[in-house]
Amino acid sequence: MPASDVRVAATESDRAAAFRVRHAVFVEEQGVDESLEYDGKDDDAVHFLASEEGTAIGAARLRELDDETGKVERVAVREAHRGNGWGRDLVTAVEAEARRRGLSTLVLHAQTAVESFYHRLGYRTVSEEFEEAGIAHVEMTKRLS
Repeated sequence: MPASDVRVAATESDRAAAFRVRHAVFVEEQGVDESLEYDGKDDDAVHFLASEEGTAIGAARLRELDDETGKVERVAVREAHRGNGWGRDLVTAVEAEARRRGLSTLVLHAQTAVESFYHRLGYRTVSEEFEEAGIAHVEMTKRLS
């Protein structure tokens, strides 16, 4: 994999690029309704962007649920770039930001198709399967050290 460029989407341009990735993956590829994808919580989140040679290829967001807990959301990598470590790099960046903010626990709702990916990153499943946006998910959690 080329040198990874994963960063907080601090500019409007980076944030717009992250939203385009999310739209491509969740709305176009997976058929998630736009009203569910853009849920009104983006202004309360820290956004992340992965890019390769200037092209946006991945995105994620982190929301603080309380003083100790953050929620990893909207982790997306464009199809042509999957399997090359970008998802791992995005989650690592989210975890680093969560630690920087003093959070001790992260939770997420993982699509069951990628549950094993999160297991490899140290997350554990804490729920039965449930449906979200018409897709099977499980809740997962990880204590940050």
